[in-house]
Amino acid sequence: TPTEERESEVHPITTAPPGHIPNHQPVLRGLLLHEHLLTRDFQGDQHYFRRDGSVAAYPTMPGVLHAADMHDSVTQLVPHEDAPPFSDIATKATPAATSPLTTFTPSTPRPPLALRESKTTADRAHSLAPTTDALTTVTSHSHNNKNNPQRNSPEASPTSLSTRMEKAEGRENKNKSSTDNFTAVPSFGMCSMNFTDPEGNIEIRQTLDPGVECNYFVTVYLGYGIELQVVNVSVLDGDQVTVEDTGGREPSILANESMLMRGLVLRSWSNQISIRFRSDQQSNPGFLLLSYQAFVLSCAFPKEPTGGEVSVTHLHPGGEAFFSCLTGYKLQGPKMLSCRNATTPYWSGKEPRCTASCGGMIKNTTYGRIVSPGFPGNYSNNLTCHWVLEAPEGHRLHVHFEKVALAEDDDRLLIKNGNNIDSPPIYDSYEVEYLPNEGLLSTGRYLFVEFTTDGSLTSTGAAIRYESFAKGMCYEPFVKYGNFSSSDSSYGVGAVVEFSCDPGYTLEQGSVVIECVDPENPQWNETEPACRAVCSGEITDSAGVVLSPNWPEAYDKGQDCIWGIHVEEDKRIMLDIQVLHLGKNDLLTFYDGDDLTANILGQYSGTRPHFKLYTSMADVTIQFQSDPATNIYGYNNGFVVHFFEVARNDTCSELPEISNGWKSTSHPDLIHGTVVTYQCYPGYELVGSEILMCQWDLTWSGDVPKCEEVIACQDPGNVEHSRKVVTGSRFAVGSTVQFFCNKGYIISGNGLLTCYNRDSAKPKWSERLPKCVPEKYEPCRNPGAPSTSVQSLEKAFYQAGETLTFSCHSGYEMQGHATIYCIPGHPSQWNSTPPACKGWLLLL
Repeated sequence: TPTEERESEVHPITTAPPGHIPNHQPVLRGLLLHEHLLTRDFQGDQHYFRRDGSVAAYPTMPGVLHAADMHDSVTQLVPHEDAPPFSDIATKATPAATSPLTTFTPSTPRPPLALRESKTTADRAHSLAPTTDALTTVTSHSHNNKNNPQRNSPEASPTSLSTRMEKAEGRENKNKSSTDNFTAVPSFGMCSMNFTDPEGNIEIRQTLDPGVECNYFVTVYLGYGIELQVVNVSVLDGDQVTVEDTGGREPSILANESMLMRGLVLRSWSNQISIRFRSDQQSNPGFLLLSYQAFVLSCAFPKEPTGGEVSVTHLHPGGEAFFSCLTGYKLQGPKMLSCRNATTPYWSGKEPRCTASCGGMIKNTTYGRIVSPGFPGNYSNNLTCHWVLEAPEGHRLHVHFEKVALAEDDDRLLIKNGNNIDSPPIYDSYEVEYLPNEGLLSTGRYLFVEFTTDGSLTSTGAAIRYESFAKGMCYEPFVKYGNFSSSDSSYGVGAVVEFSCDPGYTLEQGSVVIECVDPENPQWNETEPACRAVCSGEITDSAGVVLSPNWPEAYDKGQDCIWGIHVEEDKRIMLDIQVLHLGKNDLLTFYDGDDLTANILGQYSGTRPHFKLYTSMADVTIQFQSDPATNIYGYNNGFVVHFFEVARNDTCSELPEISNGWKSTSHPDLIHGTVVTYQCYPGYELVGSEILMCQWDLTWSGDVPKCEEVIACQDPGNVEHSRKVVTGSRFAVGSTVQFFCNKGYIISGNGLLTCYNRDSAKPKWSERLPKCVPEKYEPCRNPGAPSTSVQSLEKAFYQAGETLTFSCHSGYEMQGHATIYCIPGHPSQWNSTPPACKGWLLLL
């Protein structure tokens, strides 16, 4: 394997056993640099020249490289703030020295890099031999210290090149044993080295005075990150190691000496990292053998606007995100954002919002949602909003109430059985104290919705879900914060529907299973259930969610809730607190055990960002207490706690299989750096992250994805010079798209496309997109001309629309139109016959 090959190369100087990571595969292999970039010779891309033409850097060499004692050395730092790392931008020169360091580079031949001789004093004249590698900069700074004995570095490999320098009574002797094998004595002082190849290996050994800090920098192209793997490590007491991401606005620590272990994989968020190493050991200091490679960074997935949708071409620089709003909403902000390249890629702007419209006419609707302006925030004062819902011909409408919260004054919600303000009401918030769980039905194809507010108090408002259904069918069921499955997708008589709740919610009221009955007047035999986040519970699942009561709506005051979570005895529990937004007098407490007498893991109030906790045993108790005297208002106030059963050893927890898909694992023991890849069966698409990685803290890099059935075709797009007519909703299976060409164009191909289902693959359109091509007409034949006349342009055929002009000989008079034109058609024809030329009658 590549790892084993690297270890065999460093064998002459490695004192610890070689690292062995069985079946290790770098994360996101498909997103790493392409082959030509990994083997490309960057030597011509990044030369830093002095004014005299010499290269202002010392070269790297394949094999083992040790720094020599050199004056006036310069460290060339590659720029990384939104500038190409291989540009000619001038960089800060810092005096530095380097410790012995080993690099391993691809064996691809590269042209030599000529270096001019550097002389600083009359008795100091050392030259640098050519090298066959590039882009790793070694620099040093000399310090005279009589108390420091000279130390020899380990013997270099036969292909390495370095220089041995000795000092005695102010004199320097340069000894060469051969042009192929040199031994170096390291300098004493600070040390630094730059790496700008897209992949490589780094060996770090402390050979300077104890306490001297060495710094190593890795910089790759903008738009790429750095994946760093610990191949071998020996860190002793007194050794200090810090790995930082330095390409952002502020440095971010990725790991320190307490986290380093063989197989650990770290990934940066930018295109530059630094490694600081310091040892206080007098003898046998620690060392590090690291392997790095570049990978493609990406923008985070943009947030989907409430009441809208977002689609993304891809998340790498150059990718685009397109935003749109659902019926009843208007887009505020840009329709499209692009992912821009930088040290950390970012979107070109802020995601837009979809704001609710105050009223409107919604025609031929199949399903949708009406919300009051500002929902889920408060509505404004003095509103009067009217909506008219129109179902397709032969259909009726059903309304579900998701939320109705009006101020206790003159604010009002009316739903009327018709299409105008004078239609009879079937719901009036003035007269009804409780919402009908079964919803409302229209008798015809129209419903009229009226929402009015006064000038005083406001509240959350209303959210209403509507759907149309055909005669002889039941309406489509609905359960908020849950899902359902049906034996009949059209919900005809005999259809059976079974409900389930999202994680963290519990089914309440209604029935888990309902059936469509009564052929004369189809209706559901039971009311749909409701899913609610409840206060307290005992949970024995290996993974799940605990939500604050009523989430995402506000919890009630004066609550005291207790949840107990229990997993297998030889496991422990990881608590992932994703949302924590409580009142200052409310309290959330985690106990490391199965009751309230156990040790407290943490106790929190107010607001905190995302964090995690780990239990020491297989049980945890969560207690939530809200202040009896304080009300909490608004959405997303509360907490969301995900929990997972995790192993107690040095492996990540087993990830579950997913329905309608499968997973593959890079290592059977789920050690650090293991990659699990999820894929879906044909006809399903993956929602979530395809690849999860076992991180250093024994957690997975993301949540388990799921496979959702694809029940619609993709938008087929538009045809130039045509108009498109769509039947059905969102291109679902069975819907059609028909194209009609504009005047002057005829269709080429089939203008009617139907979305049909395929058992083993995604739904597909029945035909390819047609084209609208300009209509072609037959030419008109030459109509001929009398011998006494002349044609302006005489030829056998004239194209449609072309004109022909006649003139008469002298002594003749024209009768008829002098100009005729070819009328397009099948066949094309002249608009009139050619004119006649008659002679004058001369009377004597």
